[in-house]
Amino acid sequence: MSKRSLALLGATFVALIYGANFTIAKDVMPTYVQPYAFILIRVIGASILFWSLTFFGPKEKIALQDFPRIIAASLFGVVINQLSFFKGLSYTSPISASVIMVTAPIVVLILSAILLREKIEFKKVLGILIGLTGTSILILYGKDIGDSTNAGLGNFLVFVNASSYAVYLIIVKKLISKYHAFTFIKWIYTFGLVFTLPFAFEEFKAIQWENIPTNIYYNIGFVVLFTTFFAYLINLMAMKELKPTTLSVFIYLQPLFATIIAISLQKDELNNVKLISALLIFIGVYLVTQKKAIPKE
Repeated sequence: MSKRSLALLGATFVALIYGANFTIAKDVMPTYVQPYAFILIRVIGASILFWSLTFFGPKEKIALQDFPRIIAASLFGVVINQLSFFKGLSYTSPISASVIMVTAPIVVLILSAILLREKIEFKKVLGILIGLTGTSILILYGKDIGDSTNAGLGNFLVFVNASSYAVYLIIVKKLISKYHAFTFIKWIYTFGLVFTLPFAFEEFKAIQWENIPTNIYYNIGFVVLFTTFFAYLINLMAMKELKPTTLSVFIYLQPLFATIIAISLQKDELNNVKLISALLIFIGVYLVTQKKAIPKE
């Protein structure tokens, strides 16, 4: 299997993790842990795990002039990204949140054209539009927000999260081309911990650990280990082979996986509309992930 194929497989696995995360994290918040406190738990756990990789990774030294980029990646990839997502998810429904995330590839496409001078090919634009159509159909025939009392604000915060993640993909691209992922990801989360602490400390102190059921502890563990540690690491590895625009389009798979998981838990049902939307999403991902053909001489 080629490196590109492995990268595409890894990106699909990350989308599956994120698709499950919408339901798993929602079970934790806000009943047992408030959103910002959950982020602090997530960042502390991930920082420990990423620093532990130092013993296995290459012994690289980060140039002093690259730390501003690392700090920016931390702000957009950890602080703004995660705080806005978990706060938004606590207000809105998992499927609504997962669909709003598909705005990220559009932001990445625009930023890549402006900042990276990446040429926007018609095929990529078409792929994004087809994928967006599929996810739009999915949300129109998906679950309602239900008893959410502030869904509008929740959806807006998830949009902020999606835009922040798009900026992070652009920022971190230059780091991954210069350093091994093990070298700088620990610093991204260390700065993230420093920036998150003032927002989350009061909520963290209020957690009643003795009242948290065992299954909720498993949910918290999933978010720290899979949604944060493995997902961020695999994404960085995939970024060595894929452009930000290509990687970001896998966000289109998240509402699909979120729906599949809901069906498997008997919280939703499969119908023709969802099958059609799934087909459109996969067509969109296929078009965007295809490399431009090199003309023969």
